[in-house]
Amino acid sequence: MDIRLVAHVLFLRAAWRRRDRWNAARIAAHQEKALRELRRAAYAGSAFYRRHHDGLFDAPLNDLPPVTKAELMDNFDDAITTPDLALRDLEDHLRALADSDGDPGIPWKGRWWAAATAGTTGRRGTFAWNRAEWATVLASYARANDWAGIPAGLTRPLKMALVSSRVPTHQSAVVGASLRSGLVPTLRLDVTAPLEETVAALNRFQPRVLVGYASALKPLAAEQRSGRLRISPEGVMSASEVLSPQAAAELEAAWGTAPFDVYASTETAGIASPCLQRNSHVYEDLLIVEPVDASGKPVPRGTTGSKLLVTVLFSRTLPLIRYEMSDTVRLGGRGCPCGRSFTLLEDIEGRIEDVLELPGHDGTVSIHPIVFHHLLDQAGIAGWQVIQESAGLRVLLAGLASGFSTDGVRAAVSGALAAAGVARTQVEVQVVEHVERTALGKAPFVRRLPRAS
Repeated sequence: MDIRLVAHVLFLRAAWRRRDRWNAARIAAHQEKALRELRRAAYAGSAFYRRHHDGLFDAPLNDLPPVTKAELMDNFDDAITTPDLALRDLEDHLRALADSDGDPGIPWKGRWWAAATAGTTGRRGTFAWNRAEWATVLASYARANDWAGIPAGLTRPLKMALVSSRVPTHQSAVVGASLRSGLVPTLRLDVTAPLEETVAALNRFQPRVLVGYASALKPLAAEQRSGRLRISPEGVMSASEVLSPQAAAELEAAWGTAPFDVYASTETAGIASPCLQRNSHVYEDLLIVEPVDASGKPVPRGTTGSKLLVTVLFSRTLPLIRYEMSDTVRLGGRGCPCGRSFTLLEDIEGRIEDVLELPGHDGTVSIHPIVFHHLLDQAGIAGWQVIQESAGLRVLLAGLASGFSTDGVRAAVSGALAAAGVARTQVEVQVVEHVERTALGKAPFVRRLPRAS
């Protein structure tokens, strides 16, 4: 356990509670000051940002060019603000960590915490944080518990079970290992492990908080309703995957309380989480989010953007200024019975990569996963997945719920596609033990074949 790190996290959590009563003007003033400091640090230490923002050092944020993951990784050694880090060395460290199954909570060279994305949306991303930044990352995840009203302290340890990736280069593994202490006894479970092993481990541990991918929580909810899983968590946190209304209802039926849908990413750490009113608020004191359309223009509040630009106000080692993410989100206004003025996050529809492009009668038709949610959430006991193949679509159902048949599901999917304007497309339905997961254990609702070159 890193005592200094834990102490820093506790200090930040206490300081941030005072921000919960900031009004909109105070939030805006804080963002303006933090953005000035971020840009000053980026221009002083990053040759990449000096080039990328050349002639725009005094321009407003929305006039600055976005930066993609590919651009950042291609220019990593120029983008980083310290000469002590290089992408090649960092990748070697992560590779050695994965090969040895080492402890990701121990900082590399005593100074840096690192994690990498799986690269399922294209280019793999590698990110690093110094001690102050990593404390902020950890505190941003802990804020979800604070806003959910789950108390923790010296006299009441926060027993937390994480059902996600145990790959040591994944941020959830690094976070879990870093938080593990007497204050936060943590059980890290591999989402790819047999379900019966996970159930047995949870029954022994009896967590106060259960955190996991939505695709991991859904089968656990079924186990709880069956009586095989017997835990009584004070809070259930869904993270890293889209939580559908049907899945949320199943989790609430299992544990008697609606789940908290936490929005976060490797690059940014926590982005938003719900309060006790189950309204999700953006962490505007830690980042600036800009939903934009396909051309990069801001969309009005209440409109779902085609992608998201995020500026991480505390990023210094690897500055992130208008960093492009493929998430499609919709922001609301301000004001909530909880008293917080942080902007409301109305919806997270998924990622651009989750949208299928299928042949229509008059061109290509875009099919959002919501079309499948309406049909498959109830049919697949433990989840579902749609895979686009050259011959058509293959639908995987992890278990088949009572009252459903593969023929019926096939007909329903075909009918929904036809109603959306898709030309005749072959649909195959398979009942499987579990859906296919990525290298980091995630189970995307939709998987597309790479386009032929």
